[in-house]
Amino acid sequence: MTHSQGAKPGFMGRVWENAREHASNAVVGGAILVVTGFTPEHWVAEILHALHLSDVRSQLPSVIDGRLLVLSVGVAIIVGDVLWRKHRPRAATASVSPATVAAVIEGVSSEKSASLAPDFLPLPDKPSIAVLPFQNMSGDPEQDYFADGIVEDIITDLSKISGLMVISRNSTFTYKGKAIDAKQVGRDLGVRYVLEGSVRKAGNRLRITGQLIDAVTSGHLWAERYDRDLTDIFEIQDDVTRRIIDALKVTLSPAENAQIAHIGVHNIDAYDYFLRGREFLLGENKNREKFEQSLKLFTRALELDPNYSQAYAGLSWAYNFDYSNRWSDNPDNSLQVAKHNAELAIQKDPNEPLAHFVASLAAIFGKDLDGAKSEAENALSLNPNFALAYATLGTICAYSGQPLAAIPVIERAMRLDPAWSQQYLHFLGTAYLLAGKYETAAALLRQRVLLVPGTDMTRAILASALGHLGEIDEARRVWRELKEINPKYSFSEHFARQPFKREEDVRRIAEGLAKAGLST
Repeated sequence: MTHSQGAKPGFMGRVWENAREHASNAVVGGAILVVTGFTPEHWVAEILHALHLSDVRSQLPSVIDGRLLVLSVGVAIIVGDVLWRKHRPRAATASVSPATVAAVIEGVSSEKSASLAPDFLPLPDKPSIAVLPFQNMSGDPEQDYFADGIVEDIITDLSKISGLMVISRNSTFTYKGKAIDAKQVGRDLGVRYVLEGSVRKAGNRLRITGQLIDAVTSGHLWAERYDRDLTDIFEIQDDVTRRIIDALKVTLSPAENAQIAHIGVHNIDAYDYFLRGREFLLGENKNREKFEQSLKLFTRALELDPNYSQAYAGLSWAYNFDYSNRWSDNPDNSLQVAKHNAELAIQKDPNEPLAHFVASLAAIFGKDLDGAKSEAENALSLNPNFALAYATLGTICAYSGQPLAAIPVIERAMRLDPAWSQQYLHFLGTAYLLAGKYETAAALLRQRVLLVPGTDMTRAILASALGHLGEIDEARRVWRELKEINPKYSFSEHFARQPFKREEDVRRIAEGLAKAGLST
């Protein structure tokens, strides 16, 4: 049975949900009634009676009987259960919700916005889904990359459909290894549907299970188990994607149908090497060692399948990271290698969104903003749910002297990737500063510093915004923190590498620092 987007359960449905939610209370209450003989009406009276025992403390052992003791324990359990349900921790990591960002933008101070904003995201006006990490049932933690890779590919296939809103992997993977409450996930991420599953890989055999859940009603819309040969992995992924589309009654355009049917690789070993390499790129801790490992894995994938577009794109992405982070002995050369591999990725498959995304990154670093914008737009035309491409396009707009155009694009990235919003706040705050909206910029950048305490770049922009606002002491305090984090930080060197098209935008940032008496 399917449910329309945003539909609410009827009266009996709400009764059932409430009864199930508090079943533990009912069980405890019934047990107390059986053991003690008290009805609920007697509970309060009995407790009040017990409170009067303060005048006869010496008689406590003879007054308190077993029934009252059981009652007290039972009441404590019920109260504790209610409090736990109300204040239980959520699975998602710390982030700033778009609702909080909206409160800041509307003029609420950053300190108050978190408490005033609702703790859930509203549902969009079209079907929305979060694909959660599949459990690795192989008994080998080193096989996590394979289960994660399957989920990433399902997310990518669903993301190509314009009639769906699909949450980014960055946000859904905050639930990895945690107990899942589909309703809470729906509230956290602002989606109607949640896909869960598991993967077991044993030799050349593969077992994949999946279930699609309505996060509002907890109803199951679809479930399936696949026991196949490992070589059938691409057919399984395609079937899962199409079953979800059918369950949600989404209509595909001919181009979307072709996109989903397209398989970019046929060599299962090449695919496996690509998944391993991609896992290094998507992991939280990136360094030179992981960069070099990813290069070997992508290169091996290409040796097995020289036409594998995604593997070329993976190489380009890795070299872009090296250029930005300066890991290798010749990071400047990495930019040229990144561009070359992006071109090869597009040549091998012009319809591969990742290929156009990495080409956009390389163009940004090369200060070719027009080329970067074109490639980011190409990526989004092929994958309209590509959060990183939205963030990249927004950043390009800000660098190009169009900060007001950048703001809604970056906010779209945050909606698709709500649990990773701390990464986007820097660029959103910068866009507001460049637009001359210093108070909003300062509030957003403060939020980012709270979430990423070790940031030096955000503190530099925040100090400028505070300087423009006349908050001199606060600007200097933020700058002192920046210097403690990175004693070698140089504003001139930092912004010399940034691809600003207009000199006046860099001057605006520098003027804010100058107003606070800070040297650039």
